[in-house]
Amino acid sequence: MATSKIAITIDQNLLHRLDFLVKSQMFTNRSRAIQEAVTEKLDRIERSRLAQECAKLDPKFEQEMAEEGFVAEMDEWPEY
Repeated sequence: MATSKIAITIDQNLLHRLDFLVKSQMFTNRSRAIQEAVTEKLDRIERSRLAQECAKLDPKFEQEMAEEGFVAEMDEWPEY
């Protein structure tokens, strides 16, 4: 994966907390810690957005769509 170098401004207290995690070997360096934090945050936003979009769906309509053609297929299934 290609990477890009960027500059950020960060609160001093947050930087101390970040450095403590690096010093404690939770992360190999500041860059890795920030990459993981940003990745996690973006993943959460995307999951939240997916949940918001799913909430817009009409469950009854979606159930009908899922079962469309299912009745015809039931007749084709062998009886056990």
